[in-house]
Amino acid sequence: MTDTTQPSETKKLVTTETIKTTETPPKLTMTHLLQEEINLKAPELYINRELSLLEFNKRVLAQAKDETVPLLERLNYLCISCSNLDEFFEVRVASVIEMVAMDPDTRAIDGLKPKEQLELISVQSRLLVEDQYATLNNILLPELKKENINFVRRHEWTEVQRKWLEVYFNEDVLPVLTPVGLDSAHPFPRILNKSLNFIISLTGKDAFGRNSGRAVLQAPRSLPRIIKLPSKETNSGVNDFVFLSSIIHAFIDQLFHGMNVKGCYQFRVTRNSDFFVDDDAIDDLLLAVQGELAMRNYGDEVRLEIDSLCPDETVNFLLARFDMTRERLFLVNGPVNLSRVQEINALILDRPDLKFAPFKPTIPNVFTRQKDIFATIRRSDILLHQPFESFCPVIDFVRQASVDPDVLAIKQTLYRTGSDSPIVNALVKAARNGKVVTVVIELRARFDEKANIDLASKLQEAAVHVVYGVVGYKTHAKMCLVLRREGKELRNYVHLGTGNYHPKTAQFYTDYGLFSCDKELGEDVRRVFTQLTSLGKVTKLNKLLQSPFTLHSGLMEKIEREIRHAKNGKPAKIIIQVNAIVEPQAIQALYRASQVGVKVQLIVRGMCCLRPNIPNVSENIEVRAIVGRFLEHPRIYAFENDGNREVYASSADLMNRNMFKRVEICFPIENKKLSQRIWRNLEIYLSDNSQAWLLQADGNYIRAARVEGEPMIQAQTLLLLDAQAV
Repeated sequence: MTDTTQPSETKKLVTTETIKTTETPPKLTMTHLLQEEINLKAPELYINRELSLLEFNKRVLAQAKDETVPLLERLNYLCISCSNLDEFFEVRVASVIEMVAMDPDTRAIDGLKPKEQLELISVQSRLLVEDQYATLNNILLPELKKENINFVRRHEWTEVQRKWLEVYFNEDVLPVLTPVGLDSAHPFPRILNKSLNFIISLTGKDAFGRNSGRAVLQAPRSLPRIIKLPSKETNSGVNDFVFLSSIIHAFIDQLFHGMNVKGCYQFRVTRNSDFFVDDDAIDDLLLAVQGELAMRNYGDEVRLEIDSLCPDETVNFLLARFDMTRERLFLVNGPVNLSRVQEINALILDRPDLKFAPFKPTIPNVFTRQKDIFATIRRSDILLHQPFESFCPVIDFVRQASVDPDVLAIKQTLYRTGSDSPIVNALVKAARNGKVVTVVIELRARFDEKANIDLASKLQEAAVHVVYGVVGYKTHAKMCLVLRREGKELRNYVHLGTGNYHPKTAQFYTDYGLFSCDKELGEDVRRVFTQLTSLGKVTKLNKLLQSPFTLHSGLMEKIEREIRHAKNGKPAKIIIQVNAIVEPQAIQALYRASQVGVKVQLIVRGMCCLRPNIPNVSENIEVRAIVGRFLEHPRIYAFENDGNREVYASSADLMNRNMFKRVEICFPIENKKLSQRIWRNLEIYLSDNSQAWLLQADGNYIRAARVEGEPMIQAQTLLLLDAQAV
C-alpha cells in the first residue's frame, strides 16, 4: 500500500494529544517512535465494525461469483448475502439510527459519529446491493439458463403458460389478496417488516365513484414467492419458474374492475427488529419478551426498497409516507425480496450435479466400540468437530441420560434448538422418568424468541424446571451436565461446546464439543448452573473462565504472558479463531503483543476492528477469514506459552457483549492429544490458499494468493477428508 502520509501528519494521528477521525490507517515511522509513544487507542488504528460487517457480506457474495462452487450453491450464497444484509439493517443500522437521535456526538472505536457511520454505510451498502443484482442478472441467471433452469419473465410467457398462470392466479392467489385503495377512509396501511408489497397507480372511478389514484397491495406470506411451471400442462421445461411478483403484475387489473392500472411496482420496507427490554423494569421476562414480539413487525423504518422502474413521483410518495430520505432508499433491478430466490433449491430435485456433493459425518470409533456413553467418557475426554464428525453422540448423551436409572439430574442451556429437537424430546422424557431436569432457556436469542417461548412451555408441561437466565445478561454458554450415581460416588459428566444444541445447524456450522467427567471441570459447570438458577454470589471456578466475571481478564492475562515470554526471548505465539473481534482492550493487548514480536494469527469469520500490518503496531498480526461450504463458528484461543501450549474453546467472541453482557464459558482442552488436534486444525486453516481472505490495513480483504507450484489447500475439504479417512 502506497505511503501517502507525511511524518508530521503521522505525529498528529497517533499521539495521545490529538485524535483525528479518519478511515485511513496511520503510517508510522521509526523517527516518530523515538519521539513519542504510540497511542494504541487512536481511532486510526481501528476499523468501523459496521463497515467490517459489510465486508463480510462482500466475501459471501464473492462465493456466488466463484465458478469452482456448484451453481445452485452459488445462488444460495447470493441469497445468504441478501438475508444477512436484511439483518444488518434490522439490527445494526437501526441501532446507529437510534444513536443519531439519542447521542449524536458519541464516537465509535474508529472515531466516527453515528451520522458519519450512516453516510458510509449508505455508500457501501448501495454498492453491495448493486453487485448483488448484477450477480443475479448478469451471471447466475444466464448460467442457470445454460443448465435449463429458467426464470420465465412475463414477456417470455407462451400463450399456454399464460393461461395456466391466469388460472393459478384466480384460484390460488386472488382469493387471499386484499388491495387497499387510498383515500380518507382508507389511509396508507401499516406495512409488515420485509413483506412483498405493490404500489399501484390507477385512473378511473371505482363502484362508489372514488378516484384516489393509488392503491397498495400486500402479498401474504403464505404464498410461495416462486412457482414452478408444470411441464406437462404448460409445455415448459422441467425446471421453469415464475416469480409471484410477475404473476401479480400480469393480472393486477383483475383486482380493479372498471379502472385502469397505469403502473404496478414492488416495494419492501425493512424495520428496526431489535428488542428493547428495560432490565430495571422487568417483573416477568417472559411477558416482556412476548410484548416486544408483537411489535417487531412494526418497528421504525430503516430501509426502503423499490422497483427501479418506479416513476419518481411514486418513489417520492412512498418516501414521504415512510418519512425516509433517499440515503436509505434502494432502487433495485429485480425482485425486492431477493433472498426468497433460495426457494428454488427445494423445488429442484433432479440436479445433484449443481449442488455440493453429499457427505455423511463420521462417528468417532470410541463411540462405536462402546455403547455405554458414560463408560466411554470415563476412559478419556472426547472431542467432536462438527460437521466433519456427527452431532449424534451429543444427542445420545442426553438420550442415554434420560433413561439411565443411575442418572439423578440433567442440567442444560438452550439458546437455539430448532423445531422438534431430539435433545428437547430427550429432556422431556427424562423429566417424565423422574429425573431432576433443569433447563436454562435464553428467551432473547435474536429471531428465535417465539420458538424459545414455545419451547419453554413444552418443557414446563413436562415438569422440567425452566429458568430464563439472568436479567440483563444473555445466557449464551453451551453446556450440559449429567449427575450420575456410581456406587457410593456421584459423578458429573459434561458436554461443553462452541455452538448451539441444534442438530440441523450442526450439519453446516463448524464447531467443537468436549465430553469430560473431569472432577474439577464438572464442579465448575455445576457452580455456573447454580449461579444461573439461584441468587447466590459468584464462586471461584477451578478451570473454567466465565463472563462477565473472569473470561475477559483471564484472556488478557494469557496475552500478557505471551508478551512477557517474547520480551524474555522465549517462544511466544497467539492463534485465535472467532466470529468477531471488536473489544478494544483485547485489540490493544494484541497490538502490544505484536510490538514486542509475538506472532499473532487471527482467523475471524466476520467483523474485525483490528487493523493488521501497520508498521510498529501490528506488523506481526495476520487476520484471515475463511468462507466456504460450512459456516465457520468455533471460538478457539490458543497460546504457545513457552512451548507449554494451551488451548481453550469457548462460546464467546472477542466482543464487548460476550465479555461483559453475557454469560459465557471458556473451557481448557487439557488432554494433550485433543489439544494437538485443535492446534493442527488451526494450522490447516492458516495454510488455506483457496477459501481464505486476508485483511489489509485499509479495511479491505484480498484473496489469499497461491504461490506458483504450491498445492491448493482448502481447509474445510481437508478436514472433511481427514474425518472420512478415520
